Order: sequence, then structure tokens, then C-alpha cells
Amino acid sequence: MNILLLGSGGREHALAWKMRVSPLLENLYIAPGNAGTSLLGHNLDIDPEDFNGIKKAVLEHNINMVVVGPEVPLVKGVSDFFLNDSDLSKIPVIGPTSRGAQLEGSKEFAKQFMLQHKIPTAKYLAVTADTMDEGARFLKTLKAPYVLKADGLAAGKGVLILEDLDEALNELKMMLSGKFGKASDTVVIEEFLSGIELSVFVITDGHGYMVLPEAKDYKRIGEGDTGLNTGGMGAVSPVPFADEEFMKKVNDRIIRPTIDGLRSDGIEYKGFIFFGLISVNGDPYVIEYNVRMGDPETEVVIPRLQSDIVEIFKAVAAGALKSITPQIDSRTAVTVMMVSGGYPGSYEKGKNILGLDHVENSVVFHAGTTSSNGILTSGGRVLAVSSLGDSMDEALEKSYKNAENIKFDKKYYRKDIGFDLK
Repeated sequence: MNILLLGSGGREHALAWKMRVSPLLENLYIAPGNAGTSLLGHNLDIDPEDFNGIKKAVLEHNINMVVVGPEVPLVKGVSDFFLNDSDLSKIPVIGPTSRGAQLEGSKEFAKQFMLQHKIPTAKYLAVTADTMDEGARFLKTLKAPYVLKADGLAAGKGVLILEDLDEALNELKMMLSGKFGKASDTVVIEEFLSGIELSVFVITDGHGYMVLPEAKDYKRIGEGDTGLNTGGMGAVSPVPFADEEFMKKVNDRIIRPTIDGLRSDGIEYKGFIFFGLISVNGDPYVIEYNVRMGDPETEVVIPRLQSDIVEIFKAVAAGALKSITPQIDSRTAVTVMMVSGGYPGSYEKGKNILGLDHVENSVVFHAGTTSSNGILTSGGRVLAVSSLGDSMDEALEKSYKNAENIKFDKKYYRKDIGFDLK
């Protein structure tokens, strides 16, 4: 079959890498892709939010299925676009409709959903400019630190965790005044939960669901989880504290009620759900939903998936996911993210990347690269070096050895991924 994959990051390279080995796949197209995906299929210069451009490519290349990597086209309704177009309606899209995508597209929607379906999460209040005084009163009932979240998509920058009440009150005012554009027209104020975080992933056909390997990612730029937040500096899977007892709680209290809740609310959902969780004294709570795989978690989860991912996608499209039992590699996977100097602040692009042909015992997923007289950096997060090992230390040793051998000007990577799991 011919598949079109939307997106351009490390997540999409990892998905393409896994799809490429499927005997069910004939041609793979990636829009727009990167230098890494160009080695696995045909990159198309199409914005994932250009639905008419996507339609033209689907018809031109006889596409049989579309897999959506990033969240924005899902929130903007790419699945609905296909369902409502007579030329496209029979082509399955792996990704929820826009209503289902509100689990990520609107923090308030997600919180109301969890409240309605009794899914454990932090207590909250959603406020607008008209109810800012009510929000200020709610903030004063909470203990530091204070959590403020822009309701809409803010490119991963819309969450603030503040220690000082006066600063939190001022930031609330700034957010409601447009600090994050329309994304913060509504702000969700949350109780802070203290614990250790992890990510759990499932894929669902709207009835059955498959639990994929869990992961823990590292967001801060600096070692010891210090400095500015990033899109992710590395990840580890499995997560040692997510044992059978803990995962049973996650399944019974969070995953199953979420799938059942979507169905009972009449929300069509065929795709991935990312549960951002926190373990508080051994009990799981939902911090956030995402409606796609995470990045860099995809680069650590997908290498552990031994099943044919195209077969899984076909089962999702056909509503037959219950017929497949996932095969998971028991070894540990780690991902080390190599980033441009200066990231997540300002950074330079167009740096030559050398040493990729000398990588051994790891897979390098491209996150921000382009091809032009060689392979060049084109983003803040550039490469994800992923390795499998019989232990976390063995896997880390492989990734760090290759990260050292890959060269580009001002490269940076954290040397303490997994430090808190040892």
C-alpha cells in the first residue's frame, strides 16, 4: 500500500523507519519530511496544514492511508477534511477528528472531560479576562508552586510553573492579555502535583486499544533538569517504577475510562493518545493529553516495538485492533537528543553534519535537518541518537559514543539522561 506521513521531525523519521520495514508498504511519502526521511521514502514539499495540497498529493500518488505526526493539523481538522470530501472519504487517516483532538487543543476541554469521566487529575479553574478576579482568588487558595496553562496550542511554551504568588498573579494577567496570542484567551490554573513524571502511549480504533511502551523524557536544557524547557533532550524506555501494579492502575483508572469516555461522548477517535502522567505516592494522575506520539519519546518507543506498525495502522482503520497482540522488545532503549548551540534560545542553522556514516549500534533519527550539498542543521533539535541495550547504562554508552562521533558546529547534548532512574 501507499502511505502519506505528515510531519518533519524526529517522530516522523522514527515512524517512517518503522513503516519502511513492513512488507505491506509499497511507497512511502512524507510531507514535508527531512534529510533522514528522504532516505526512506519520497519527501513532498507540502505543509501538513495545507489540506488542499495534501488532497492533490493523495490523488496524484494513489495514497491508501494517511498517518498524521504533529498535533496542529489534527486540531485544525485534517481527519474531518478527509471524512467530508467525496474523493477522500474512503482513505483512512490515523489521527482523531478535530473534536477528539481537543483533548490536546484545549486544556479546558481536557479537564472537563477528565472531571466528567472521573479520571484522576489536579484540581483546576479555567478563567478568561472577564473572570480574572475569580482566578486570582483561586490562586490564593493554592500552595506554591503555581501552575498556569494556556488553554490552546502554544508550541510547547504555554505552561508556567511559578514559585511566587505575586508573580503568578502578574503572569495570569499577562497571559489573559495576549502573552501567548489567542492560545491564552483562556487560562487553566492548576494545583501543583509533586511526583515523578512519565509518558504512556496507546493507539486506539475507538473501541479496542493497544498499550505501547511507556517512556520518561527530559525537558530541561541543563543537566540535573536545570535551565529552560525544551521540546525534549532525551528519553528512556521502559520506566523502572512503572511496574505491573502501577500500570494496572494506569489502565483501570485512566486509559480505559478515557477510551470509554470518548466513545460515550460520541467522539470518533482512531489514532494515538499520549498520556502525560505523574506518579504521586504510587498513584497516577493525568497532567495532560496529547493526541499524537511525543517527540523524543517516539524515538525511544518505536525501536522497542517489534510488531509490524503498518499492520497495526490497518487494524486501527478497520476497527480490528483487538485482533493484534503487540510484540515488545524487553531491552532498554534510550534516546539522546543533539541540539544546536543556543537552543532553546536563538541558534544558527545551516551547520554541516559529519560522522553519520560512522554510527554503530545506534539508530540516528533526524529531527531538524535538510539536504543541500550534504546534510545540514535546520532546527534547534537536530538529531536523536537511539540505542537498545540489556541495561540502561549499556544503551546510554552506545548513544553517547555515537553522539561524540557525530560532528557539527556548537553541538550540545545532555550527558545525564536517565540519571534519576538509576
